[in-house]
Amino acid sequence: MKVVLLEDLPGKGKAGEIKEVSKGYAKNFLLPRGLALIATPTVMKQVESRLEREKLEENIDREKLVELAQQIEGKEICLKARMGTGERLFGSITAADVAEELSRAIGSVIDKKKIDIEKPFRQTGSYEVAVKLAGDIKPQITVVIEEEEETETETEKKAGKKKGKGEEKD
Repeated sequence: MKVVLLEDLPGKGKAGEIKEVSKGYAKNFLLPRGLALIATPTVMKQVESRLEREKLEENIDREKLVELAQQIEGKEICLKARMGTGERLFGSITAADVAEELSRAIGSVIDKKKIDIEKPFRQTGSYEVAVKLAGDIKPQITVVIEEEEETETETEKKAGKKKGKGEEKD
């Protein structure tokens, strides 16, 4: 069965391509999810016009993304986190934390899905992180994780709790 792909499908093809797929794959997967349409002359013309419109919009968006990438490139973001035992953090620094701090630093919203972190950071230090804005636009930022300084009141509370527990046992 011939179908026109409406979206890029890894391993199958790009949007706008006409592909020969099995009938079951088309009817059970592609068509219900809106990923493809059955290839007819009218559908092919509609898809071509839609793709041209999307390319024009993409060029405009791409210019904005390039400007944003230049603004982000080389930025250093400092995050403070509480230390647990040893050199490990109490908790971890996730892509959402990095995205929130980056958004605050540049004044533009960055989605956490665009931050390329394999695993959350669990130790202090400096990390190089890529921000995936578009297919080939990936500016690098530096994330510096530092130990959060305890305030005097927190230290006093901890000392007070330890003394309080000792008095109860006697």
